[in-house]
Amino acid sequence: MNNLTDQQKGSLLAFIAVIFITPDSLFIRLSNIDTWGLVFYRGIIPFITVLIGMLIIYKLNFFKILLTSGYHGLIYICTFSITNITFVVSIQNTNVANTLVMIAMAPMLSAILGTIFLNELPDKKTWIAIFVTFTAAVYIFYDSLRLGNFFGDILGLLTALGLAIGAVTIRSAKNKNLVPAAVIGKLIVALFALLFIDSFDLNENDKIIVPIMCVMCVAIPFVLVTIAPRFIPAAEVNLFFLLETIIGPIWVWLIIKEQPSLETIQGGLVIITTIAIHSFLKLKNS
Repeated sequence: MNNLTDQQKGSLLAFIAVIFITPDSLFIRLSNIDTWGLVFYRGIIPFITVLIGMLIIYKLNFFKILLTSGYHGLIYICTFSITNITFVVSIQNTNVANTLVMIAMAPMLSAILGTIFLNELPDKKTWIAIFVTFTAAVYIFYDSLRLGNFFGDILGLLTALGLAIGAVTIRSAKNKNLVPAAVIGKLIVALFALLFIDSFDLNENDKIIVPIMCVMCVAIPFVLVTIAPRFIPAAEVNLFFLLETIIGPIWVWLIIKEQPSLETIQGGLVIITTIAIHSFLKLKNS
C-alpha cells in the first residue's frame, strides 16, 4: 500500500468496502429475524469483532486513539450511529425506493459540504459523475417512487446527510484514526435497538446467516469506509457506494432467482460505467 498514491489507496479501499457490502441485501432477505433484532445484531457483532481486532493491534492504545480523536471522533460517533438507525426506521416508514433515492444524494451532499467546510471543490468530472449516477438511481426506482410517509422520506434524507457529514468529518481529520469512534457508534446502535427488540432468538439458518452478514457486510466495510476518506474526497467515496444499487440485486437474482427489473439493469449499467470512467480518469491523473 505504501507504493500507492492517495487516490489509488482511497479508491481501492472504497471499492473493496462496496464489494463486501453488496451481498448485504441478499442476507437480509434470507434472514427471518425481525427488524430491531437485525439492527441489534448488526450493531453488537461488528462492535465485538472490530473491538477485539483493534485491541489485538493497538492494545490499550485503542482507548488513547479514541480519546485523542477529539471533536472529530464525537461527530463521527453521532453521525455513524444515527445513520445506522435512521436508515432502518426510514425503510419502516416509507417506500424502500424512496429511501434509496434519498441515499443516492449522499455524494452530492458530500461535495457541497466538502466545498463549504474543507474548501475542497470537486472537479467537473466528479460533478458530472454525481449528476449522472443520481439520475440513474432515480430512473431505477422511478416506478416504485410514490408519495410515501413524509417522516420516512425525511429520515432517508437524514441518512444521506449523515453519510455525507461522516465522510467529510473523516476527510477533515486525515491524521486521526476514527475507527475506534465507529466501534463506539456500533455499540450505541445495539443499545438503541434494545429499546425496541422483541426477541433475541435466531433460528437454525439465522445462526449462520446473521454472523456472516454482520462480519462480512457490516464490520469489514465500516472499517474500510472509515479509512477511505482520509485519502480521497468524501464525494468520491460515497460515489462508489452507488455500485451497491446494481450489484446487490444481482446477488439476489443469482441466489433467490428474483430477477431485477429492466430499469435496474439499464440504470445500473449507467452507474457502473460512470464510476468506472470517473475512477479511471482520477487514477490516470494521479
